Amino acid sequence: MVFELVGIAILIIFIIIGVVILVKIGGLLLRVLLHVILGWILLFLANLFPYVNIPINLLTILVAGFGGVFGVILLLIAQALGINLAI
Repeated sequence: MVFELVGIAILIIFIIIGVVILVKIGGLLLRVLLHVILGWILLFLANLFPYVNIPINLLTILVAGFGGVFGVILLLIAQALGINLAI
């Protein structure tokens, strides 16, 4: 009887630790996904200006997504310097 209670208590502790780890990892993945989507939207909005012509491809979406606003500014600077970002 005592061993069963100890086993159940250990199992509950492991479940709680596992749920906490999953929430932390899930929050990080959700934040990265949100940054990628917002970076793509900013990149699209920047391309609405007539003098900006940044191609929307995997490289530019990743730079804009992981960099956020600073990534889009970096892409604008690269485009102004004449660096070709087309893959």
